[in-house]
Amino acid sequence: MATRIIVDSTADIALKHREEVTIVPLTVHFGNEEFIDGVTIDHDSFYNKMALSQELPTTSAASPGTFMEIFDEVKKSGDEAVVITLSSKLSGTYQSAHIASMEYEGIEVVDSGTVTLGANALILEAIRMAKAGHKAKEIAEYLEDIKKRIVIVAVLDTLDNLCKGGRLSKSAAFVGGVLNIKPVVSLIDGTIEVLGKVRGFKGASSQLIKEIEKFGGMDMKLPAVVGYSGNDDKPMKAFIENNSELFKRGNGEIETARIGSVVGTHAGPGAIGVAFYRNEE
Repeated sequence: MATRIIVDSTADIALKHREEVTIVPLTVHFGNEEFIDGVTIDHDSFYNKMALSQELPTTSAASPGTFMEIFDEVKKSGDEAVVITLSSKLSGTYQSAHIASMEYEGIEVVDSGTVTLGANALILEAIRMAKAGHKAKEIAEYLEDIKKRIVIVAVLDTLDNLCKGGRLSKSAAFVGGVLNIKPVVSLIDGTIEVLGKVRGFKGASSQLIKEIEKFGGMDMKLPAVVGYSGNDDKPMKAFIENNSELFKRGNGEIETARIGSVVGTHAGPGAIGVAFYRNEE
């Protein structure tokens, strides 16, 4: 009996890890056009299409029926499963998975309390435990404990999407563009908070490191994930290179990811984010 890890598409799992999980896609809408996230629209197409759209796209949660189809496969194979979804504060996907799981034994559903890079960090731990032979219930209990320590800090390159979404006035977005002002935000337990604003990439990079330190620093024994939005990964690579000492792990490997449709809709292209487990107090 194996333990499968099931995630939704907003986790933005890197290609090298996708064979280790089962991905349940959400739906992306551009007006009357509907796309299945990661199936009928990829990240390149999404960002290209969003750049041409006058209105922000919207997303729909995965349905209980979609989860039940996958749970049927798990049951037939005699396996167990841990389902990890984006924060229930941001989507109804957790509720769909929870409703579907009530018909099955051996299915554990975890609300990650986060999204994209943060969910990524949680899923990496789930994969590690599943490979080590842990049961679904053990993995779920462990994830419920450590998820409270996950923090995402990010800097946004553009204020345009916040303006389109009604979260910022047009005059503020215009001033931000002229002065090269970039907002720095955090996501903890599904809640977004603006930490401040900085000018230029160099200032943004420095501010991200300061914010990580303010949260107590990274737990170096657990995964950290660096990610970007849009179709250009050069700013993320520059950020990693400039702060390589911070991201060194036991295996010397830095986990990276590309932020997809859900967070990308509001963050816009050019965002850089870091998800990490803060040190225990």
